[in-house]
Amino acid sequence: MNHSKVYLDYAATTPVDPAVAAAMLPYFDQAFGNPSSIHYFGQQAEAAVESARETTAGILGCKPKEIIFTSGGTESDNLALRGAALAARKSRQADKILISPVEHHAVSKTAAQLAEVFGFELEYLPVDRAGMVHPDEVAKRLDRRAAVVSVIYANNEIGTVNPIAEIGAICQAHGIPFHTDAVQAGAYLPLEAQRLNADLISLGAHKFYGPKGVGALYVRQGTPILPMNTGGSQEMGLRAGTHNVAYIVGFARALEIAQAERQARAQSLLPLRNRLIGAILEEIPDSQLTGHADQRLPNHASFVFKQIDGNMLLAMLDIAGYACSSGSACKTGSPEPSDVLTALGIAPEWALGSLRVTLGKGTTPEHISGFIAALKAQIATLRKSGS
Repeated sequence: MNHSKVYLDYAATTPVDPAVAAAMLPYFDQAFGNPSSIHYFGQQAEAAVESARETTAGILGCKPKEIIFTSGGTESDNLALRGAALAARKSRQADKILISPVEHHAVSKTAAQLAEVFGFELEYLPVDRAGMVHPDEVAKRLDRRAAVVSVIYANNEIGTVNPIAEIGAICQAHGIPFHTDAVQAGAYLPLEAQRLNADLISLGAHKFYGPKGVGALYVRQGTPILPMNTGGSQEMGLRAGTHNVAYIVGFARALEIAQAERQARAQSLLPLRNRLIGAILEEIPDSQLTGHADQRLPNHASFVFKQIDGNMLLAMLDIAGYACSSGSACKTGSPEPSDVLTALGIAPEWALGSLRVTLGKGTTPEHISGFIAALKAQIATLRKSGS
């Protein structure tokens, strides 16, 4: 990492843990076989994949055969939503999908395609000002037409943590498959499938110090789901394609470390996050926290600033040496607030000035002090210039 730059975008991606990289290395040039081959080299690779599956299953408290390895969180979300929706329509003529309006695009755009191309009805569950889905709102909307329900565990943009176990229990009682995108949750929140009452759980390694390009989907045994990648019989017939052995090994090792250390990591980051939030809200006029004040990821702080160009702010912070991200999906010459902030009812003059600051293992108190000073200076400059 460039030590003249401060990285505060851990929700976008994380550096690979050295222990994870070390676990992966042998599978590039030593134990390089194809797990589908029956010879010694194939058996070596297959043993590594199945060991990774057992490790992952142990963390989620499930059977190894309920873990499907994918290319990342996006593919896991796609397989869960599309696979469960199409299976539900085939088996019981269910034709309605329920999602929150604050889902990651891997869920929301998949649901939109299922509506536009495949003829499903798409219904959005209401959220409160913090972007939280309340279980009773889910209960009101469930009927026999519901094919699948999807609610994000921890929101990538605003950090809010949803009451997944309660929502899952309601879906279970109605016999409706329940999916949660747990990609942001993997580093900091418990993942036991039975405790979450989830039938489908998506994970991606690069959010918890693993490599990009690998993820997993938990599929509760007995959950109807159709494969999206067809071909060979890999991954219980749900995801054809030669296994990415080294990355699967890396996924399991990264998840193992993240879950073992998650409480210690949260305790170390919470004071830094709270200091950051407190200072920004107190010292910068016309600033608001987005997402839930308490029920949020321990490393996540997100804000909107009135009459500020979020993209300009990001560029200025980058020049000042701080890497963050914005919640606004701005197009050149035509800025638009993000779907998430719009769903929260935040007015455009606020929503276009969004900022997400996410902390990680490399974050220090000095980084926080420097960042607060830089942010105050850049916002003052932008407001003075009228940008």
